Amino acid sequence: MKMLSEMFTMAPGNKDHQVAIRCAVGVFVPLITLVFLDRLDLAIFASFGAFAGIYGRNEPHAKRFLLQFRAGALMVAVMLLAALTARAGVALALSAADTVWLQVAATTFVAGSCSLIVAWWRLRPAGSLFHIFAVAAIASIPNQPPLWQAMLVAVLTVSFSLLVGLSSRVLPSRRTPWILPASAPFTPAETRTALLESVGYLVAAGLAGTLATLLGEQLGFGHNYWAMVAAVVPLVGHTTRHRVSRGLQRIVGTAIGLVLLAGILLLQPVPWQTVMVIAACQFGAEMFIARQYVLAQIFVTPLALVSTLLVAPSAPGVLLRDRIFDTVIGAAVGIAVVLAPAVRRRLRTAAREG
Repeated sequence: MKMLSEMFTMAPGNKDHQVAIRCAVGVFVPLITLVFLDRLDLAIFASFGAFAGIYGRNEPHAKRFLLQFRAGALMVAVMLLAALTARAGVALALSAADTVWLQVAATTFVAGSCSLIVAWWRLRPAGSLFHIFAVAAIASIPNQPPLWQAMLVAVLTVSFSLLVGLSSRVLPSRRTPWILPASAPFTPAETRTALLESVGYLVAAGLAGTLATLLGEQLGFGHNYWAMVAAVVPLVGHTTRHRVSRGLQRIVGTAIGLVLLAGILLLQPVPWQTVMVIAACQFGAEMFIARQYVLAQIFVTPLALVSTLLVAPSAPGVLLRDRIFDTVIGAAVGIAVVLAPAVRRRLRTAAREG
């Protein structure tokens, strides 16, 4: 019952509108620039580069800059790996099926490694969800733009996000002292937790990607990386109940978000209107992501799919079908990974008592 009530409970705000405005501006300006330049093939690199702006939400300027710089550098590295993975499939003359498995392997590696790096750098949001999304989405693009242009857009977008993060320093009333925080050493307990969490991300993403790929081949579904993204959602939380709740909220929010997306697609927006939709959804997602996960997912779903359509147009009905299919698979895998330790402990206890 408590798990159900969480879906309809709104946590108190904490300057969320400020973060939402920064993130919306951070993604809108690079994307609208690419629209004017008629270079939508580079849009996905701008979209993920702008993710640097979601870190350091309410931190003082110096600490926010450090966190966003680290997050941006990591995202650029992930995008480079994704672009190279796509090129590796072509260079090795892999079949379509083998290319998909190469993408699953690269994404699984990123899931575990980036989770560990994010924990080591104490970045928030925690985990490697955005990195999983980035490497898989970019690696799956069939027609890759020139590598140097893609990386230039990624670096420029990250740099712009850093400037947006510092923009409020122009107001003396909002300016905070420029003092970089000292790095606190990791305790043995924190190290152990980070390692266990990275294994969880590795297992959840790998299992979800494998299952979604196998079922997708049989049933004709694609976009298996959405399952890998959904699988790591339940791994964030302090209690097992909260983690399971997040997995269920992901499914509910996605289903409602698909209704909103269907309405948007019926309007058949042109590219500049699509960019407006992306910025609006980014604003909505950041407004509620820390307060009400279901509501945030209603914005995240069209944000992710409209961004995909901007770069690689495809049948909207196929996207909607694949999104809910892969989300259910991923969330189920993630919940299973979360529950596995508790089930194992109970079985051991039962065996000892028996």
